[in-house]
Amino acid sequence: MMKKTMFLFLAIMGTITLLAACSNSAADNKSTATDKPATNATETTGPVTIDFWHAMSGTAQETLTAIVDDFNSSQDDYKVNAEFQGTYEESLPKLRSVGGTKDAPAITQVFEIGTKYMIDSGFIEPIQTFIDKDNYDISQLEENILNYYTVDDKLYSMPFNSSTPVMIYNKDAFKKAGLDPDKAPATFSEVIEAAKKLKTADMYGFSMLTYGWFFEQLVATQGGLYVDNDNGRTADAQKSVFNGAEGLNVFNFLKTMNDEKTFGNFGTNWDDIQAAFVAEKVAMYLDSSAGVAGMIDAAPFDVGVAYIPHADEVKREGVIIGGASLWLSKGIAEEQQQAAWEFMKYLQTPEVQAQWHLGTGYFAINPAAYEEQNVKDKWETYPQFKVTVDQLQSTEKSYATRGALISIFPESRQQVVNALERLYQGEDPQKVLDDAAAATDKAMDTANKTK
Repeated sequence: MMKKTMFLFLAIMGTITLLAACSNSAADNKSTATDKPATNATETTGPVTIDFWHAMSGTAQETLTAIVDDFNSSQDDYKVNAEFQGTYEESLPKLRSVGGTKDAPAITQVFEIGTKYMIDSGFIEPIQTFIDKDNYDISQLEENILNYYTVDDKLYSMPFNSSTPVMIYNKDAFKKAGLDPDKAPATFSEVIEAAKKLKTADMYGFSMLTYGWFFEQLVATQGGLYVDNDNGRTADAQKSVFNGAEGLNVFNFLKTMNDEKTFGNFGTNWDDIQAAFVAEKVAMYLDSSAGVAGMIDAAPFDVGVAYIPHADEVKREGVIIGGASLWLSKGIAEEQQQAAWEFMKYLQTPEVQAQWHLGTGYFAINPAAYEEQNVKDKWETYPQFKVTVDQLQSTEKSYATRGALISIFPESRQQVVNALERLYQGEDPQKVLDDAAAATDKAMDTANKTK
């Protein structure tokens, strides 16, 4: 029976537009199959055909289509039909209508904050089932990406398009302001001081998209949790804790620059804040690692990339993975599940991950991809890519950096957006944070009661 939480989740989805950043750099090299997937079909029945529902558009869709075509032509046992289903929000209602039945797509791409819902939905077969059956070595994959999708020592979905936040800055502006262009500010106080020096009549020192994801990251890198029960990973979360000391540090950090008029508020649209950076209206801002190449190509000045800043009094813990993963449907034929698993394994090969990384800007789930020659060549042009990978790989494994698991995450993010907007209008940081936490708690309580 469909869980009542699905209706709450979809109602939230209809009111919120979540944004995703993706590099549009084109891949010049296409991988070829090196390992033929294990057969589960016969010549008389033809290939096992499966549907793969995804939310990739633009250059990312072009790269994905090429990868799927390569897989299909590499062997005769399986055929993948990649079908664009619109945004993440648009895809989920479609999955609801067929989830858990033989008509469900074998594979569905779901954004990271849908993880808790998918686990509870009853629609999916954990990827761990096939990892154990196949003795598949997941140690070859990026641990700090796997950590997000691992719950109770079980990997539920296969990571796919993964990114983290980074700080992007104008090196030329740093030089003009007397700052070291090769040493970006690392702490909140250093960013505040640099923003003062970078501020001109036409340019703000620092900016951050009014988006909950960045707030979550700035809390986590301090070791702060978003909700109780170890970010909902040892038991269902019951209460928000993001309005504690770590969250207040973030809001005071932003308030200080907003009060000093060194902070530029460019709203909630990624295109607007990126355009402001390229037009030299802001010298430093937070973006997705997947957008690095696009900014380097677009900016008429030298672009630097650095780790996101952290509060002065704490040790940096790292970043949380964003993006999406691939979920395997329950209720479909066993041969279709096997086909989906073979395709997922194909996606993780170094050659394919190199193609995905170069074509989209997302991380390679298999870090061996970074040793491929085409990736090395690309990094010669974009050495800033190494910063994004170093930040990910230096992230400490903790409940904070693994991210929170709550089924009403979209609504909570909107509450944080509301709090940020009120902060920039001059309201008290603790008050607006407490209000966002209270609204999140109310939504969590309703969701927990209707499970």
